[in-house]
Amino acid sequence: MSSLFDEVVPRPLAETLRPQSLSEVIGQDHILGPDGPIGRMVKSKKASSFILWGPPGVGKTTIARLVAKEIGLDFVQLSAVLSGVADLRKVVDAARQLRSGAGRQTVVFVDELHRFNRTTQDALLPHVEDGTIVLIGATTENPSFSLVAALLSRAKVYTLKRFEKPDLAILAERAEAHAGRKLPLDADARDTLLTMADGDGRYLIGLCEELLALPSGVVLDVGGLAETVQKRAPVYDKGQEEHYNMLSCFHKSLRGSDVQASLYWAARMVVGGESPATIFRRLACAASEDVGMADPQAMPQVIAAWTAFERVGWPEGRLFMAQAITYVATAPKSNASYMGFNQAIAMAQQTGSLAPPKHILNAPTKLMKELGYHEGYKYDHDYPDAFSGQEFMPDELAGANRPEFYAPNERGFERDIKKRLEFWARNKANRSHSDD
Repeated sequence: MSSLFDEVVPRPLAETLRPQSLSEVIGQDHILGPDGPIGRMVKSKKASSFILWGPPGVGKTTIARLVAKEIGLDFVQLSAVLSGVADLRKVVDAARQLRSGAGRQTVVFVDELHRFNRTTQDALLPHVEDGTIVLIGATTENPSFSLVAALLSRAKVYTLKRFEKPDLAILAERAEAHAGRKLPLDADARDTLLTMADGDGRYLIGLCEELLALPSGVVLDVGGLAETVQKRAPVYDKGQEEHYNMLSCFHKSLRGSDVQASLYWAARMVVGGESPATIFRRLACAASEDVGMADPQAMPQVIAAWTAFERVGWPEGRLFMAQAITYVATAPKSNASYMGFNQAIAMAQQTGSLAPPKHILNAPTKLMKELGYHEGYKYDHDYPDAFSGQEFMPDELAGANRPEFYAPNERGFERDIKKRLEFWARNKANRSHSDD
């Protein structure tokens, strides 16, 4: 009588197709080739600790295993999600015994290394430093933000590339060769399949495995493919670097007046599940920082669209978001207000507590009047063009020492502002001469 335990469970296709040598690994020649750092390391047969940083499904685990195999080291794999200091201590003890007994080093591969807290990361340091273990870490997050500096100083970081379509096509061909049949797709559907994988080789092989299980004779078009397999969700970690990368791309596209790119990066965030409020916050910043007084309507447009979105919600709310994006992206640009304020802050920090001119101070008490507060103040509305030309800066910053923080440009509405400032400057100079 047989049982379920007697049955042979088939290996996943991704595991079956895993490369057996570094020469079979695709898409990462910049680090694995003869001139690459890992290629040179393997050739020298001298291992050193390193960290593999890259998106999911591009071969981090495979590379770690093959480096250990081709240099001739023992290999132990840990998951930072499931392991802690106690697990690490057991692995290090075994590695120390192997090194003292057989004279061999152990490669300790830690998947999702960024998930280790600082204490656990620090626990790796002495064993990496004294050569008890060779650490190979894998992370999908920027090591600069997720790993302790001491660990980064002891392990080189190598960046893995996202698979391009030609790389993914090779993986699909390997799946077909293993199965002994072609994927049941027409040419357009095959191209769509590679796009759906979004650079993730492991995910592509999973899709191939699903498609190769279909009955023979079936040939799917793009529509049939969409019905048969589920599209991969875009790689987008709202809590980490990708979140800030997308916002940076979006803001710089707005600043660069590239409306097409602005819409694209906003769409990437929306599809990835980003909060609409985050997108509107960035729009508001760009409307002030990069459009400013070149088009003062940019800010009201963004706030109005944001308010409308909050009242209506999806899916109609994307109308308001799109309008706000296109307005800010196509508006004339000026950072003069922002830069002027930065210069004013720097001046305020440098000059300290300069006394204001007394004529612009209120004098609500008798003593303050006796001290000259408010004396000589000119009410601007009593003068032509509502402009008296009086001085508002502290004495130390008046006259020849007067700073010019705000310098409008010739774009959009700031062209008119510039003319207005020039007009006031001429009037002030003329009235100063007449007073003399």
